[in-house]
Amino acid sequence: MTADTETFTSGPSSPSPSSGPGARHVPGLTGAFYDGWVVTLRNLRRMTRIPEMVVFATIQPIMFVLLFAFVFGGAIPVSGGGTHAYREYLLPGIFVQTLAFTTGTTAVGLADDLHKGLVDRFRSLPMARSAVLLGRTVADWIQNLFVLAIMALCGLAVGWRIHNGFWKALAAFLLVMIFAYAMSWIGAVIGLSVSTPETANTAGFIWLFPVTFVSNAFVPTSSLPGWLQPIAEWNPISSTVLALRELFGNPTGYAPGQVPDVLPMQYPGWVSLGWSALILAFFVPLAVRKYRSVSA
Repeated sequence: MTADTETFTSGPSSPSPSSGPGARHVPGLTGAFYDGWVVTLRNLRRMTRIPEMVVFATIQPIMFVLLFAFVFGGAIPVSGGGTHAYREYLLPGIFVQTLAFTTGTTAVGLADDLHKGLVDRFRSLPMARSAVLLGRTVADWIQNLFVLAIMALCGLAVGWRIHNGFWKALAAFLLVMIFAYAMSWIGAVIGLSVSTPETANTAGFIWLFPVTFVSNAFVPTSSLPGWLQPIAEWNPISSTVLALRELFGNPTGYAPGQVPDVLPMQYPGWVSLGWSALILAFFVPLAVRKYRSVSA
């Protein structure tokens, strides 16, 4: 492993008193990312040894796609589409909702590592304090790439299509993966704040249901009660979902010229990036601080 670094810093790190005599001195940022990649590989190998983790991670989004497409698809009218209007409207919402649920996955994974004493073992090694968090979030992000690919294929099978070309579609996929990575750091804070994986499972998921449903993920915000519409429009889920629909060329749920005159709905792509940056700016240092306190 590399020399101990306290956080993500660009300057050179100083060997801590706990670093063994054989520890190698590596500058802070380089060492943090190297150690983070080592932990990432450890988490990815664990996924390959327990393939049911990936299998069950893909079942839920497939179920959502099929249930909403075939059970509710004919009952929810959507402006701006044809025969498969709701299915094309639905898929970006399913993408964002499922990847936002990475929060719970990260929370449970970190809580499990804490519960089993693995974090204490990492603590005793001459490695970056941030490496455990970086390795967990990056491994979950890589798993999400696979989940997103499965969802896209399932969507194509039920009638979802991309209408705006390759580059805009690529921008949409990058946007949702940036948002998913930001959300995983919320999960890191939750996982480090609870005592058991069972508690993390509840705390990591329960708040996501109102956040995802009070949005435009499944129905247009105009169909919500008047007092709830501003909350839904400023919801980070809503701006991300709307940005994906515009980039994919899918129905947005709004008639031409009827998009709400609020910043997140007028510039959803930029607002989504802004939300992701804000979440990372707040939760990355908070997670590192939490990690230092629980492993002290």
